[in-house]
Amino acid sequence: MFSDSKTVGITVGLGAAAFLGYCIYFDHKRRSAPDFKDKLKAKRRKAAQEGGGGNKFNLPNFSDQEAIQKFFLHEVQLGEELLATGDIENGVEHLSMAVAVCGQPHSLLGVLQQTLPSPVYALLLQNLDKAQKRVRDHTASSFKGLGKNKPERMDAEDVE
Repeated sequence: MFSDSKTVGITVGLGAAAFLGYCIYFDHKRRSAPDFKDKLKAKRRKAAQEGGGGNKFNLPNFSDQEAIQKFFLHEVQLGEELLATGDIENGVEHLSMAVAVCGQPHSLLGVLQQTLPSPVYALLLQNLDKAQKRVRDHTASSFKGLGKNKPERMDAEDVE
């Protein structure tokens, strides 16, 4: 049907122009919607709360060994799955959380060093500090007096 390369070029150019026009039209329509700014602010507020609070991980109750074990296994499995699909950053993030809650992190790091490629392992080590900070913050907020809001003075009832 299209034997002439000039005709093919024109057709491709017209298709690209039509697609670009479609994108511009609907972007303008979306931005001119009356509630666009409200939705955008709400979306940014929600993202800031999730990012700042570390709500991506539902950390377990650290007094429950079974919950810690489930969390550890889930994070390792999820990290391996994400690495297998090519999502290196999220996979490493989940593996670093698993190392942070692990009872023997040095042996787990030894296994991971042997099984992961060097750049991925280096990224894991970089993310490990952040994961350990999340675990420490969660642990401190779980116990009275260890968080940032600890009282200046302890009363007799606090000791009991």
